[in-house]
Order: sequence, then structure tokens, then C-alpha cells
Amino acid sequence: MKAASLTIADVPALAVGLGGAVLVSPDGEVETIGLGEAAVRAAREPLLICHEPAVSARLETEPLTGVLDVLDLYAFARPATWCLPTPGGLAEALGLPPPGGDLESQAALLHQASARLLALLADPLYPDRPEAQRIARTMAKAGWPWGTLVTAALGAPASGEDAGGGLEVWRRLPQWEDEAPRPPPDDYPVGTAEVRERLRALLGPDAEERPSQADYAETVTGAFQPREIASAPNAVLAEAGTGIGKTLGYIAPASLWAERNDGPVWLSTYTKNLQRQLDQELDRLFPDARTKARRVVVRKGRENYLCLLNLQEAVGRARMIPENLVRLALVARWARYSRDGDMVGGDLPAWLLQRIGPGRASGLTDRRGECVYSACEHWRTCFIEHSSRKARGADLVIANHALVMIRAALYGAEEDRPTRYVFDEGHHLFDAADSAFSAHLSGQEAVELRRWVRGAEGGRRGRARGLETRIGDLLADHAESETLMRAAIRAAAALPGDGWLGRIASANAQGAAEDFLAAVRAHVYARAQRPDDPYTLEAATHTLSDALREAAAALEKALAELTVPMQQLARVIGRRLADESESLESSERTRLEAARNGLVRRVDSMLLPWRAMLRDLESGTAEGFVDWFSVERSGQREFDAGLHRHWIDPTKPFADVVLAPAHGVVVTSATLRDEAEDEEGWRNAELRTGFNHLVLPAKRSSHRSPFDYGAQARVLVVRDVKRTGPQQVAGAYRALFEASGGGALGLFTAISRLRDVHGRIAGPLAAAGIGLHAQHVDAFDPGTLVDIFRAEANSCLLGTDAVRDGVDVPGEALRLIVFDRVPWPRPSILHRARRDAFGGSRYDDMLTRLRLKQAFGRLIRRAGDRGVFVMLDSAMPSRLLGAFPDGVEVSRVGLREAVETTAAFLRDRTTADCR
Repeated sequence: MKAASLTIADVPALAVGLGGAVLVSPDGEVETIGLGEAAVRAAREPLLICHEPAVSARLETEPLTGVLDVLDLYAFARPATWCLPTPGGLAEALGLPPPGGDLESQAALLHQASARLLALLADPLYPDRPEAQRIARTMAKAGWPWGTLVTAALGAPASGEDAGGGLEVWRRLPQWEDEAPRPPPDDYPVGTAEVRERLRALLGPDAEERPSQADYAETVTGAFQPREIASAPNAVLAEAGTGIGKTLGYIAPASLWAERNDGPVWLSTYTKNLQRQLDQELDRLFPDARTKARRVVVRKGRENYLCLLNLQEAVGRARMIPENLVRLALVARWARYSRDGDMVGGDLPAWLLQRIGPGRASGLTDRRGECVYSACEHWRTCFIEHSSRKARGADLVIANHALVMIRAALYGAEEDRPTRYVFDEGHHLFDAADSAFSAHLSGQEAVELRRWVRGAEGGRRGRARGLETRIGDLLADHAESETLMRAAIRAAAALPGDGWLGRIASANAQGAAEDFLAAVRAHVYARAQRPDDPYTLEAATHTLSDALREAAAALEKALAELTVPMQQLARVIGRRLADESESLESSERTRLEAARNGLVRRVDSMLLPWRAMLRDLESGTAEGFVDWFSVERSGQREFDAGLHRHWIDPTKPFADVVLAPAHGVVVTSATLRDEAEDEEGWRNAELRTGFNHLVLPAKRSSHRSPFDYGAQARVLVVRDVKRTGPQQVAGAYRALFEASGGGALGLFTAISRLRDVHGRIAGPLAAAGIGLHAQHVDAFDPGTLVDIFRAEANSCLLGTDAVRDGVDVPGEALRLIVFDRVPWPRPSILHRARRDAFGGSRYDDMLTRLRLKQAFGRLIRRAGDRGVFVMLDSAMPSRLLGAFPDGVEVSRVGLREAVETTAAFLRDRTTADCR
């Protein structure tokens, strides 16, 4: 059928299951077909589908280019609005009756959703119609399967309107304006009585009385008092059990302090999911959207935001590749209506990010630090600049741990540095600090530095913008600066270039860095105990071969030759900024400051640590650190190699650069301590958060969960499932999931076992009417999988750590958690050093109890919840049972009894609900 004659009445809808597929015509005719035939039909016919990556994965085909994905239509018609990538999600977003669980009703829903969206586009009041018409015609010309239908719905452009284009979204975005710097905040205290009053206002007049929440808010208020001693913040370590309501508990004093003192409070989380929840909770404080936009800002790293210059360049390149142009057009539609241009966890749906492709998506952000700042024609409309400037005047800044740490480490005592922090998900501070304050002399890191200095090479048209592109014109009349820049560009040639990984594997290394990486790779494979392991290999840094030592010395010399001109260029630019402060244009100053800061950051956080690590290969690792070599692999595919350095205790630099300079800090979580009533538990909490490094001790506070865990939960340790028997483990998962009737989360300590279990139980569960979703199997990111799981009360989800930490599923949708094995720490070189430093086996036990405690905490989220936690590992030691709340009944049982207990306990829940 020719595209020009296509109407929605001509297009059947396809829904795909595990064992077959269903086609439903617009007039309701149903055709049941096998997966093979569905794949053939989808490849040659225009069919309505929902989420092409999931459908093509289920059909085991190449990407389907001719189908009409209803999610693409949704992204065009309702840009920057949330929708689950399922037929049920479309129904909820469009106000349609939800489909049933059968394929027929899901396929039929696609017809209804398509009709609703096309009607929306046809509405004369549809916003920005001329703009939508232009971009739709461009997409139609590029072969977008929806093009004919969408352009017909929108109608022809008005006389004189451009009939094409539309992707130049950067021309239609609002510009930011400079404002006077914000004065330093005042330091008035916040009283406990007014905090309780603010909390009551946030909760509303109809909220139930929660004394424990008010007590928690009062405790947290201690961080919002004037600091008495320099470098000794008012520190509060507050453990608040699930159900306390800690989010509003700390928002109450934080918002009061910000209002009274005209200064920002940074609310930091570990996961983007909690950032989103925090943002939603603040609607209570600022119900007016415009007021909230001024007083609240969500901040993330630069690599999360759309770069308009990168989008413009990508659009220019995509003119010759129609498929890419269509994807970029959907990005342009989103960018036009996005709140802040956040591509990761913001209002860009994760499924649309997946449709764009991870490589293309990262190419649209400033991942490599290549920003040219005011030299960019889009600087005044830049999403990153908008966010940064909004944060300077906001009361509450919702950030993440990584950004807080990196910002403090790189920028030091800047004028707008916050004095008050709240770190939610505080149990993750150790891991966040471990990442933020580590150093990696790896191939990937070194390639990025080469690109930052030299830009695109070899005549390639690339995104990389080197020093000359960023500031070459500003240095043209300054001989010393230009000479230093040229010296840095020449010296950076010693770093790895594109294709380095293949060259070091085939003994064709080029330059000092690639010689070193080739020697590292050989060393790791020679020393690895299990070189055939499909994942990352490690080796210690002692007793090195002469070849590796010589390669390290040569690379250290080459890096010194790069360090010197970069350091000197930064100093020269700094002098110029001071000497010419009155004559420099504002845009020139901005570009020079950015270049100087970029040079300093790369010298201080990359080159100097790299050189120290290389020298220490000869003299021994510096005290307080652990070094090792690695070859990074995934499924036996190598993707990096290098030398790594981590702090043994990464909370020490965190305490030095973030905690000590602050005036008040709250660290809070439901799982700060690994055991409830134990002094060692508090010491461990201080060890994991950096509070043990402060001059004055933190105020400790514990607030028990209001839930009756003894009545609401059971813990079962199964004693007769052989954990090394895949068939037995899969059988146990299937039996338990069927006993719960769905609503189950299966957690795994290894991806390979997750995939094996999924392959064994997906079919039988589907036959029993229970849906199964799985991380590392399904074509969805972890956050989307959790959203789908939350929306489907009787489905099951398999996942690893990322799913465990991101699950917040109250109610019916989560009533059973099954762990395949005790989640012991991975026995790496880094863990061995920390184990030796922090108490040996007690350190292992602490980490494991915390993981179990965090997993159990997912199960009971509100007073009416009821659930079962099952451990399939019979070797689970009794000393780990302190991870579970007091009063919870823990039983070691056989699988049969576990299944019966699960079914009976959850059946009692249903009976209680009926009563």
C-alpha cells in the first residue's frame, strides 16, 4: 500500500506474546498467528505496534522500520509528557479504558490510542500548529511511517508558511538573562515549633497524625542552627524507618531556613528516581507552577542535558540519513516543550531515549566537556546555563550525591557554594564518594582527554572540539598563550587515538599510552586466576615485568610533557583575566574562564593523579589508597583497560571537601545501620557516611517504622534448594511466583543466573496468566521496568542491584521478594583492601546485612501492605538475620513449606482486606 493513500482504517494492530501474536483489524477482526509469521508480516506490512524495540526483540528480528509505533505518535503529539510504554500505559495517559491482559484487547487498544492522538492533532486549538506542520512534513519526507497520517491530521500550512524544516528548535527557546549575584545567606536559626507547624501545613488538614514524623522533623532541625565552630558543621545522622515520612520531615526545616535566610538548601539523593519523587513532593509546598519554577530547581551533571549545538550538528549530518532525521525530529519536539532539557530521568521518556539509541543520545549531550560556552550561538538558550542560573536563586536545589561531590572537589570555595545539605539515601554516600574521588588511567579516559585537547582528527567530521576550536581565536594575538596551546596539542598525540583497543590487542600499539595499555593488558591476562571469566579481570600492581615498568616510565614522561604547557596556559589565561578585566568582553571572559577551569580540572583530576600512580608503580602505592590493573569486559568483549586508584576510605575526601566546609548537614536513610540496637551499628553508619572524620560528633537519631512487621511480613530461608542447580533454582522461583499470584520481585547476584531463570520460567508463568519482566532481558531500562511492574499488580520482575535500589512499589504490586543467594560483596582487589582495613569478616557481614535490609525495605511500604521475603540460599548464616526488623518471624523451611506459607500468608492478606 502506498504511503500517500494510507489511512488509519487500513492498518491492523499487532500485539506479541511469548508464544504467539494477535492481529486485530480496525473493524475488530482477530487473527491469531505464530511469532514467525508475525515477524514476516511486521517486516513487510504497516502495522500498529507498541514499543518497537520490545516487539522486535520478542520476534527476534532486526529493528522494524516500516511499522507504526504508537509511542512515536504519542511522542510527537504530546511531547515531554510521561507515558508507560505499554498498551495499558497509553490507555492511562490518554484517558481510555484499560485493556485486559489478553493480546486481543491490547492490540485493540492501539487503534483507540492512535485515533485519540490523531484527533488531538486535528483539533484546531492544537498548540503551535504551524511549527508542528513544518516538522511533520520534514519527517514525512524522511520516510516516517506516521508521516502521511500526521500531516493529514494537522492539515496544510497556511499560505506563506515554510512547508518543511521545523527541527531548528534552538530558535524558539526562551533566553536566560543575567542577574546580580545573590548575597551570601543570613544565618538565622529555625525553631522546632515552627517546623512542626510547617510540617502540618505540608500534610494538609485531613492528614492523619504522625507523631514520629514530627519528632523526626524536629531532630533534623538541628542542622539548621548557626554553626559555632569553623569546620565543624551541625551534623545530624537520622535513621528513619520506612513509613516515617522523612521526605516531608526534612523539607519542613529546609524550606523554612531557605526562606528566612535567602539562601539555598541542597537536597541530594543517590537515584534519579528519588530526585523525581522529591520534585513531586515539593508541589505541596509550591502548588503554583510558576512559583515553584523560581524556587525549586533540579540539578544534574552536564552530561544529562541536551546540548543544542550538538543537536544542530546532528541535524545537519542527518539530512542524508532519513532514519536519523526522524529520531532527531522527535528530540526536537521534546526539546521545544521540555521543562529543563534533562535527557536522563527528566521529562524525556526513557523509551524515547531508547528509540534514539544510547550512542546517538550521548552524542547529543556535553558528555566530553567540549562546551565552547559564550562562543556557542545557542549559549543564551542553553539548557545547562538555564539550570545553573536558576539554581543560584532557588530556595531548594534537588541534586544527586555525585554532582555535589564533584562540584565541591572541582570548584572548591566558590561564592555560591551552599552551606546546608540534606543527603537522602545516605546509605549510598560511601559508594558515591568511591566513584567521585577515584582516578582511572584507562584507555577510554585518555582518549577523552586527547579529544578535549586536539579535537577531531584524521579529517573526520566529528563532535570533538579541541582547544583551538574553543579558544584559538582569543589567543591569536597573544604569542605566549598560542605557543603553549600548540605545545599541549602536540604533546596530547602521545595519548591513545581512535581504534586503540584493537591495536593493543594485535601488538600494533602507537605511542607511549598505547604501549603502556598493551603492557597492562598482557600483565592482567598473565596474572589473572580465571582468564576465561566473561567479566572484568584484575591484577595487582606489585612484582611487575621490566616491560611494564619501562612502559609506565615512558608514559609518565609523556604526560609530564603535556602537563607543563597545560598548567602554564592556565596560569597565563588567569593573568590575562586579571590584567584585562576592564577591556574583555563578557563573552570573551566567559570563554577564557571556562578554558582555564577546564585546563585546571584536567591537570588536577587527571594528569597529576595519573603521573603519581605511574611513579608509585616503582615505589609502592601511596598510603590510604589501593591500586590495581584491569581489563574491563562484558560477556568476554573487551571495552577498556588501565590502572585504577581508589581511596580505601573514600568518605575522607568527602568529609574534607563537602562536610567540613558546610554549616549544617543531614544524612538520612531507612538503612543507615546494619543492625538495629547496637553501638557498632552507629559506628558503621558514621564510617559509611564520613561523619567519623568530623571535628565534633554528629547528633544520632533513630525513628522506628510505624509498621507492625510481625503481623505484616514473614522471612523464609529455604533449606532444600541446591543453589548451584539451575533447574532447582528456576523451579523454586516459578513455584513461589505462582503461589503469590504475581506481585513478586526476584533478585539475583549474577546476571547469568537471572537470564537462565527467566528462560526457564517465562513460558510456564505466561501459561498461568502471570507476566514476567526482566532486567538484562527485556528491551527496557531498569526504571521503566519498575514503572511497568508497579502498574501491573500481578506481574513479576527479575533484576539485580539496580532494580533493588530503584524499587518503590507500595501496595498489591509487590508482595513477595525472592533472593537467589546471599548478596556477599564481590571479592575484588579493592574489597580485599577495605576488608583488611575495616574489620575483616565483620566488614563483609555489615555490607551484606545492609543489602538485605535495603531489599527487605522494598516489601512493606505502607500500613496495609503484607509480604513475604524468601532467601533460596540455605547457607545464609544466622548472624545476618539482624538485617530484618524486630518482630519479624524468620523460619528455615523446605521449598514445599515455603510455597504453602507464602500462599497462605498472602491469602490471609486478601481475606483481611475483604473484611
